[in-house]
Amino acid sequence: MDQKKLHRTIEIIASKKFSSDEELLKTVLKEIVDDKSIENVNGGRVWKLHSELGGYKLLYQCGKLQKLSSGLLIKINDYPTFDLISKERTILANETNELLRKKGIFKFSASGLGFKSKVDGKPYFDYILALNSDSINEELRITLSIVATALTSQIKQRRYSASANNLKADIDKARQLQKSILPEHEYSFFNYDIYGLTFPAEIVGGDFFDYLEVGDSKEILAVALGDAASKGVAAAAEAMYISGALRMASNFEIKITPLMQRMNQLVNKIFEDDKFTSLFYGEIFSDEKGLFLYANAGHNPPIFLKSRSNKLEYLEPTGPVLGPVPHAKYNIESINFELGDILVLFSDGITESANSNYEQFGEKRLTKIIRKNNDKTPKEIVYKILDEVIKYSKNGLYSDDKTLVVIKRVRG
Repeated sequence: MDQKKLHRTIEIIASKKFSSDEELLKTVLKEIVDDKSIENVNGGRVWKLHSELGGYKLLYQCGKLQKLSSGLLIKINDYPTFDLISKERTILANETNELLRKKGIFKFSASGLGFKSKVDGKPYFDYILALNSDSINEELRITLSIVATALTSQIKQRRYSASANNLKADIDKARQLQKSILPEHEYSFFNYDIYGLTFPAEIVGGDFFDYLEVGDSKEILAVALGDAASKGVAAAAEAMYISGALRMASNFEIKITPLMQRMNQLVNKIFEDDKFTSLFYGEIFSDEKGLFLYANAGHNPPIFLKSRSNKLEYLEPTGPVLGPVPHAKYNIESINFELGDILVLFSDGITESANSNYEQFGEKRLTKIIRKNNDKTPKEIVYKILDEVIKYSKNGLYSDDKTLVVIKRVRG
């Protein structure tokens, strides 16, 4: 399951006009249950917290399982699972409630959504989304975590939108701060030239990139590109926090795997449940071998073009996005740069920019531009891609932050 694609699908569905949060949740649940690409899900339910009744009422159900009584209420004191969801947010579990087991519900994954309200002094999510499956596994938990993150973000945005105009002055300050934190576009390191650029969809954006000298030796350069979920001020705040944390970490020469694990735990701990970030992080070394080590936390696979063979390689994710799964593992992979080789890092605002017919720019067009301009400088490649994307999507209705970083070995 492509985590970024799943989040974007939910985000697009949720961006339509709904009369209430409940209608939004019903629509998304039906889409999930009917989606054949999400394996083993045979039904689902949405539960709504009624704090005055001390429990959750069944709001909606769909799928192949036997139907529960409409408006069924389960008391919080009678069902410890609610406390576990409040603490962990997303869980995998065997059903213990006898009434639910009689309806054929034996295994499920559940996640809390929206804000939290207190019942007897303890906080509980306003909604719970539960999916039934014959086999529960980590993939299902990650899937539901991504869905819950996207839905919680949409619910909060709906409630905050009424006061958006009051934030204009603060947004302008945030834009200036974000611009001051981003690195210089052009950079040269040992045998490599690098160029990066970000183009926010709004005044501020959730995309970021950075060049980081690792430690005091000046022999390693880290290049990072991240994309905080959603857009606007909240995403920009998350992006700036992660960028700052990476800069601090670069002073201590932390190995890539523990660095990614620590970043994941920070996002999970510091930010709210509707926040996550994809992050690509790689390190270039000042040697002739051209070694490039990297980890990819759920980000769009960067495109590596080999100059001699004209073959493409995609640097696929080596772990999940940062945030939803606090104890996730991240692997390290590597490539080797030869003279003329090009690596293109990009956010999904590039490939998912759409025209008036909702057709996305896509990776095919992107790779065609990279191949056609492989003799150009990183700066020329970046601007050529951006020009083509902007022309393609100028009449489109959906826009996201667009960020590009191109690394090219030009010497040695």
